[in-house]
Amino acid sequence: MSRKLTRNAHGSGTIRQRKDGTWEARYTVGRDPGTGKQVQRSLYGKTQKEVRQRLQQISVDLENGAYTEPSKMKLGAWLDIWLKDFTGNVAEHTHVTYETQVRVHIKPFLGAIKLSDLKPHQIQGMYNSLARDAEKPLSPKTIKNINGVLHRALDQAVSLGYIKANPCHGIILPRGESPEMHPLTESEIVSFLEAIKGSPYQMILTIDLFTGLRQSEIMGLTWDRIDFKAGTILIDRQLLHEKKKGGIYKFGPPKNRRSRTLTPAKKVMELLQAQKKQQAQDRLLVGSMWDDTFPGLVFTNQFGRNLSNTTLSHTVTRAGEKIGVPGLRFHDLRHTYAVAAIRAGDDIKSVQYNLGHATASFTLDKYAHYTSDMRRDSSARMDAFMASIGGL
Repeated sequence: MSRKLTRNAHGSGTIRQRKDGTWEARYTVGRDPGTGKQVQRSLYGKTQKEVRQRLQQISVDLENGAYTEPSKMKLGAWLDIWLKDFTGNVAEHTHVTYETQVRVHIKPFLGAIKLSDLKPHQIQGMYNSLARDAEKPLSPKTIKNINGVLHRALDQAVSLGYIKANPCHGIILPRGESPEMHPLTESEIVSFLEAIKGSPYQMILTIDLFTGLRQSEIMGLTWDRIDFKAGTILIDRQLLHEKKKGGIYKFGPPKNRRSRTLTPAKKVMELLQAQKKQQAQDRLLVGSMWDDTFPGLVFTNQFGRNLSNTTLSHTVTRAGEKIGVPGLRFHDLRHTYAVAAIRAGDDIKSVQYNLGHATASFTLDKYAHYTSDMRRDSSARMDAFMASIGGL
């Protein structure tokens, strides 16, 4: 096959057809500071038109100073570097999650692709395959989390100049409905409290129902965070279950790394006083057998050990089945508190703070249905008021 050589219209490179029929464009990116010689690069394509268009874009980028040298590094190698050197500011359990997403999902699909060659359609194909896996399809939420990890890693690659743009942009993630909330009604709250009466977990579940704490927050609550004189509870850490490390528990910073000080109902503080007395009695009974792995925990078993998040969740679910609310989750106790607070007239900013949400808009979105109910109730109250004053 004859070889064809053409010069780019702007004189910024040459294009030729190779012996195998493909096309190559050569262009100059500058001069080697050591030797003074021109530094040339090549790009390849199946057609002359494809190569010409890519060369023209490179010429524009060189002219504007926006040119990025193609990286020879593979995505898998970059992800290893990113995990090691650029995720030091995240919590340890978050880092474990990142590492798992990379190792289990991203690398098997895309790890062998050059970082500079990674295209959006390849990422989209990975997510589509994960969602349609015949044996174990991943949920939309899990795929969203995987995308979050990959997106962060590629954003860092852009910042360092390894790639020009993040190929995660334009990806269409599978849609999924949020897990349905099951906030308990007033009558169900009464039934729930009756169902857990006498349970070793009665106190922690009751207090959580009226504070809205996350499960990890109330499990990690210690006595030095409770000020009985001021009537406050400081939430500045949580007890995390590290499943990837043999199922150990360890203290970690609060979600969003924001501490908050709650002023719960007086009845909650009275329940905490009762818990403190009961725990003191338990400690006297077992003496030296008391476990101080996590000193000062408010809620423990009779030997001072931390409670199991799985056991607490199962206890809530069983209580829910008993009162006719199947599928009740521990997190629904938190929703119950939030809805009760909104219906009681608490402003959204206060509800947001008490729950530890990052923004008030998130709280509004989460409980939009219940806030709209309140607006309708407010309208009805105003109608009744206007009717009562007459003359209108």
